[in-house]
Amino acid sequence: MYILTLNLTDWAQAGKILGRLGGKYGYERIGQGRLTNDALIAMSAGRLGMTVITANARDFRRLAEFRDFEWQVAAL
Repeated sequence: MYILTLNLTDWAQAGKILGRLGGKYGYERIGQGRLTNDALIAMSAGRLGMTVITANARDFRRLAEFRDFEWQVAAL
């Protein structure tokens, strides 16, 4: 198990990505609060070269459109 510690770059990149996603998809449909947490996870995992394991394919697929990071859907 790892604990991700966010840095200033992660916060700045997440903000930029959320702005671009909001412009493309609209925050009303996405749910800004939920997506903010996912964006921060994606940015820090990408910086550290870690793979995100998630059941939330929709949001992480959207985030991956704007930032390269490894992710996969959790096997149930």
